[in-house]
Amino acid sequence: MKYLRLPFQHDTRAPMLALMFATTASVVFVFTRIAWTRDFHYVFLVWNLFLAWLPLLFALLARETFRTEQQKTWRLLGLAGAWFLFFPNAPYILTDLIHLTARFPRFFWTDLTLILLCAFTGLMLGFVSLYFMQAIVARLFGRVAGWLFVALALGLGSLGIYLGRFLRFNSWDVLLRPGKIYHGLDTWMGGPMINTASAAFLVFFAAFLFITYVLLHALTRLPKTDFIRAAAKNG
Repeated sequence: MKYLRLPFQHDTRAPMLALMFATTASVVFVFTRIAWTRDFHYVFLVWNLFLAWLPLLFALLARETFRTEQQKTWRLLGLAGAWFLFFPNAPYILTDLIHLTARFPRFFWTDLTLILLCAFTGLMLGFVSLYFMQAIVARLFGRVAGWLFVALALGLGSLGIYLGRFLRFNSWDVLLRPGKIYHGLDTWMGGPMINTASAAFLVFFAAFLFITYVLLHALTRLPKTDFIRAAAKNG
């Protein structure tokens, strides 16, 4: 019961409820499309949303460990490692836009809206989890270290997304099939796939994630202006 209450603490309740609402709406949209078209192709988005929730759950556990436990080093490191492992699954859904190039041109705009909703939800899940992890690092090592952690996490996240989309690795392959990952990386780094296109993907996707995160981070710190307070009083 303690862990079930973690998302609903006073300082996390609003974003958690918003993320749950967006996730529920995304799932409803997926199954509405299935019922409408009689095609189950986009059911994979539900699984991808489930995977996008995992880094947030690990971040919440890491946050609670940091706040409440005295001897927290190994447990915190373990949760941080699990977070790093699954973090790329959250923004990964953005790459599902590739499915629009091959299937169902008749429903292009419907499918675009569906994938963007799921992708944006996944991106927000990842960013909220990153915010929690950044706060832990900043408390331990300072604000600059917190932002360096953000840059590192998004850079590695971009690499994880590339490996998942183009080399077809999963997060759990690190534990279940490490040899496959080693062989795949060795082949990729020594072959023609590591070229300007793959380098451009890594750089541009990491930059996109970092800029988007910085913008959202800044927007959440906008104060209520005096005219809004005045309007609220007059209203």
